[in-house]
Amino acid sequence: MHSTHNQRNTSSAKMAPTQEKHSSEELLRAQVDLWHHALGFVKSMALKCAMELQIPNTIQHHGGSMTPSELAAKIGLHPSKLPRLRRLMRVLIVSDIFVVHEVASPNKEVAYGLTPTTRLLAIDEVRSNLSPILSLILDSTVTAPFSGMHSWFLDEHSTSLFEKAHGLNVWEMAAQNSTYNQLINDAMVSDSNFLMDIILRECSGVFLGIKSLIDVAGGHGGSAKAIAKAFPQMKCSVLDLPHVVEEAPTFDHVSFISGDMFKYIPPADALFLKWVFHDWGDEDCVKILKNCKEAIPSREAGGKVIIIDMVVGSGPDEIITRETQVLFDLFIMCFEGIEREEHEWKRIFMEAGFSNYKIISVLGVRSVIELYP
Repeated sequence: MHSTHNQRNTSSAKMAPTQEKHSSEELLRAQVDLWHHALGFVKSMALKCAMELQIPNTIQHHGGSMTPSELAAKIGLHPSKLPRLRRLMRVLIVSDIFVVHEVASPNKEVAYGLTPTTRLLAIDEVRSNLSPILSLILDSTVTAPFSGMHSWFLDEHSTSLFEKAHGLNVWEMAAQNSTYNQLINDAMVSDSNFLMDIILRECSGVFLGIKSLIDVAGGHGGSAKAIAKAFPQMKCSVLDLPHVVEEAPTFDHVSFISGDMFKYIPPADALFLKWVFHDWGDEDCVKILKNCKEAIPSREAGGKVIIIDMVVGSGPDEIITRETQVLFDLFIMCFEGIEREEHEWKRIFMEAGFSNYKIISVLGVRSVIELYP
């Protein structure tokens, strides 16, 4: 025992100089960093709670400003929960999701207000409301699998993280659970409505001169409807699987085609694929792109593919953009999806036989890619 004790002392002596290289300030800063990362889920859940309590809508409908007691009463909280509401809102204020300001009152009460961020959760217009897609991202069916991510990495089977947790892939769950299916559909419509307004405002030039366009895997035609409205002279169609087309609404100037993009894509001057490729691996993407290339005329004749997707590393050179891109890539890994860097996009474009492409980074974390045969 005595020799072991000496050996431990020796080891401690050897380690001491390494530890002394870091000041107390550095060690405490490192601790704060780790705590901040580990507690990140609390911020997500605080946002989820605020959405489910309808706090953004409640404040907006009250003229954009409410005291804690007014807010608590309006959303139906028991008076005992008022101090807890203040603590919830403090997190969201520090995170710049809400703002706070003092109001002229005898007890110096504060008032909560909306930021441009929370206005996207409160706006009555369906076209600008991002609540549905955030509700999908924060739903427990999506967040729960991540708690078992370490065992999924060690598992030799290729089942998705989502399927390992639930025994079903995301589409099988949607087929069996109508509530979850509605959650997905609402999220996709919300995203399309929001993004198409910006696409048509910031880079409508990509659609100029196109006589016919097919929105490939375009669902219920939200994007095609927006394009057809902006360019009424264009013949717009949506290609999707038969069961999707059967339930699609009727729009003026938009036709629907039943089909499978992996088998055949009908001819058109241009093809539009919004948030499609990130659902598929490289091999499947090349198959889709080869069918795209067969469907469009030469570049000289105006043929092109318009892709709306994420290019990791493109967009505003800000830490929030870069971090959101890689976080979303890990998020979509749950469903076996992938967000690609430019060199990864280039590889599948060239393998599919395309000659050139152009990335237009005007959509925040996402980009418009023009792809030429």
